[in-house]
Amino acid sequence: MDMDGASSVVLQALTQATSQDTAVLKPAEEQLRQWETQPGFYSVLLNIFNNHMLDVNVRWLAVLYFKNGIDRYWRRVAPHALSEEEKTSLRAGLITNFNEPVNQIATQIAVLIAKVARLDCPRQWPELIPILLESVKGQDGLQQHRALLTFYHVTKTLASKRLAQDRRLFQDLASGIYSFACSLWSHHTDCFLQQIYARDEAGALSSLERTLLSLKGSNILHTCRQVGPDSTCREKLEKIIILYTKVLLDFLEYHPCAFIPLIQRSLEFAVSYLFTPAGEGVTFERFIVQCMNLIKIIVKNDAYKPSKNLDDSKPESLEAHKIKTAFFTHPTLTEIGRRLVSHYFLLTEEELAMWEEDPESFGNGTSPDTQPCTEVLFLDIFHNYNQTLIPVLLDMVQNLQGQDTVDANILLHSDIYNAVGLAAYELFDNVDFDQWFKNQLLGELQVGHHRYKLIRRRVIWLIGQWISVKFKSDLRPLLYEVILSLMQDPDLVVRQLKTPSCFCKLLIFRTEQFLPYLESIFGLLFQLLQQVTECDTKMQVLHVISCVIERVNIQIRPYVGCLVQYLPLLWKQSEEHNMLRCAILTTLIHLVQGLGAESKNLYPFLLPVIQLSTDVSQPPHVYLLEDGLELWLVTLENSPAITPELLRIFQNMSALLELSSENLRTCFQIVNAYLYLSATDFLQNYAESLCRAFCNLLKDITNEGQVQVLKVVEIALKVSPILGAHMFQPLLPHVFRGIVDGERYPVVMSTYLGIMGRILLQNSSFFSSLLTQMASECSQKMDQLLGSVIEMWVDRMDNITQPERRKLSSLALLSLLPSDNSVIQDKFCGIINISVEALHDVMTEDSETGTFKDCMLMSHFEEPKLSDDEEPPTEQDKRKKLLALEDPVHSVSLQQFVYEKLKAQQAMMGDQGFGVLMETVDTELVRQLQEFLQGL
Repeated sequence: MDMDGASSVVLQALTQATSQDTAVLKPAEEQLRQWETQPGFYSVLLNIFNNHMLDVNVRWLAVLYFKNGIDRYWRRVAPHALSEEEKTSLRAGLITNFNEPVNQIATQIAVLIAKVARLDCPRQWPELIPILLESVKGQDGLQQHRALLTFYHVTKTLASKRLAQDRRLFQDLASGIYSFACSLWSHHTDCFLQQIYARDEAGALSSLERTLLSLKGSNILHTCRQVGPDSTCREKLEKIIILYTKVLLDFLEYHPCAFIPLIQRSLEFAVSYLFTPAGEGVTFERFIVQCMNLIKIIVKNDAYKPSKNLDDSKPESLEAHKIKTAFFTHPTLTEIGRRLVSHYFLLTEEELAMWEEDPESFGNGTSPDTQPCTEVLFLDIFHNYNQTLIPVLLDMVQNLQGQDTVDANILLHSDIYNAVGLAAYELFDNVDFDQWFKNQLLGELQVGHHRYKLIRRRVIWLIGQWISVKFKSDLRPLLYEVILSLMQDPDLVVRQLKTPSCFCKLLIFRTEQFLPYLESIFGLLFQLLQQVTECDTKMQVLHVISCVIERVNIQIRPYVGCLVQYLPLLWKQSEEHNMLRCAILTTLIHLVQGLGAESKNLYPFLLPVIQLSTDVSQPPHVYLLEDGLELWLVTLENSPAITPELLRIFQNMSALLELSSENLRTCFQIVNAYLYLSATDFLQNYAESLCRAFCNLLKDITNEGQVQVLKVVEIALKVSPILGAHMFQPLLPHVFRGIVDGERYPVVMSTYLGIMGRILLQNSSFFSSLLTQMASECSQKMDQLLGSVIEMWVDRMDNITQPERRKLSSLALLSLLPSDNSVIQDKFCGIINISVEALHDVMTEDSETGTFKDCMLMSHFEEPKLSDDEEPPTEQDKRKKLLALEDPVHSVSLQQFVYEKLKAQQAMMGDQGFGVLMETVDTELVRQLQEFLQGL
């Protein structure tokens, strides 16, 4: 591109590209796009944005095109890359003058210089940093600021490089300029302080900006006193203070040992501003949070704690511990503890008024950031220095005794109780909570004065904290009575529900104690669910309802009719609120578990909900999938029988299996549940697509995932040996090859043998056809291949850890007998070895008769006797029990089976031949076998 002739053409195109008229704008943009790869184009752009006489918008656009060009064409290997000659010229032009008058353009130029520096500095651009440092030293204010701005972006960009060589180069660079940067920061800080004291606000603001650019790391908090709250400097100063404290926190977090010399000064600084009058009128919320985090990290940092055996402690740990011990004296800790509770826990009158006005919205993102930070600091300080702080807190509690209940300082009263609740575990040995509950707290819960609502709410929370720590169960009914009366006040309950897990602890401990109050409390919760309007509050009420249903289980059945009728309406109303829908799904999960087989009455609502939640083509699935899959699973587990609608939902599964997400395990459980529910219907409808999905999964899945896939096949063979083998036939060669090749992962090998054991024992004709197929594929004789399978089976028997599978392996291999096949007779010793091992696993000796019996045999199905806290069996549990009655593992005596097979082999071979065969077995194994078969 001819520079002389091009400048005016490019300038015209840029001017047109700033037009609001698309008819003018579009052709200009297209022309500029074509010039991007033309030599000399970026030199023209440089001349244009460096010309301060031109229109700001045109110059701005020129900078942007230049910056984009760096990303696309600056690298040597890029298509249409800029020539080295042009890049040299451009680098020189970029740092000729630091006098850009427009802030936004100056920032963009600094950024694009940093982009070039990332690629070229220091090798191709060694002069960049020296020129920047020289420009920063200049007396011209504008030039100094622009050079500082560029210096900041360049160092920030270079520091972001991650290759080891680049990191070393940056470290070398940093070591050379660090002292200069520090002195620069110190100089501008001094200027700022002088201008603040002189009330030169404009000059102070300018110096403050230079301070921020020159170095981000120190503290000038005391200057806040010199800056009025309405000053334009105040906001920028606060940002810088937060930045400095963040640097301090990062230093502490990543380099705790190097921070040790700063512990004393950091603690003095933070404690002074937070817990003494020095901070009054100076501190602000984010600074308070940062200082609290600073104290917290120092207090609980493991690097600052010596070992129990001091001789094993590192010197740094001992030094840090010594500094902390010297600092946290009894008076200091006492003041910190009191101030945390009485000052930082405190609700303001404005917050109290907000609660009164709108209890449902109160607390939804309106609480200050300091509140959770204060509570965490309190807990850490209390835990580490409890011997000092326990008497302080107990004294504060004692001072509440005897005060007029209503006229007392309600806010302080609440916050002291808050502290006692937070420190419940630390106070275990120091507070007789049962007596306190009966003598003090119970009475406070019954104070009906309007102003005392805050204390009633806090007492409920306090009891919830202590219930799992120290609370006699015989006091529960008394507590339930009080809760019932308090639940007549909806806004009190709503406020308490801001901590729903605490409310759940209050309601239920021993189910039998709670049952007399179940109907009333559940009814009031449902009434509250209908009354509240905030989405967040409905979620919290649903959480508590779910906890109640989960705990009482089937006892909930008489009381859920109203909830069952309301949930479809709530689901419809929550179409735009996916998190509320998640809460509904969780409630439905516990509801289905509580209703058991009766949950089939919910299917008109339940199944469309499952369908929507697990359909990956529907946008809401992003939020609903995990809970939707869990609901699908419990619905199947509690279903009394398959329905066409329940079967149809499985169409969603193919896409879910393709996702291979963290929900894959639940998907496999759902497949298994369908097999237990109705194997024939399910396999006839979906086995083909399921088998195809499994084949794809096995190509790229972990060993654990492979086991999950194979377990599905194993269960299919268990519930339907003939149909299961036929439907999953494409997968079985993979299993067969895994056995022959000696799969190394024990759990996978165990599952392979479980599958093959089912086929060999319960579908011998299919095993023969599979053996024929594999012999053809492997170009081996059938007998030779069968011998390899038996040999590997015997060799890997130790991979099988489940007694059921070990017995199955023994039954399967014994089913090959009687046989005159020389290969099977050759492996006879191994078959007997496996059989004796399995007999040791399953046979128990009757102490009275001295005879053995198979402990895995099941003769009939018995309904289990459950305690009040035990969950009743699901419909799927019952199906598994009934299936077990037909399973050879539980219906065939291994002892009898071994005896019959050996007798049949003896009858086939004759006594002499059988005797020769038995001689191949180790004499000790023969002795053990005879002992197990004694009496048959």
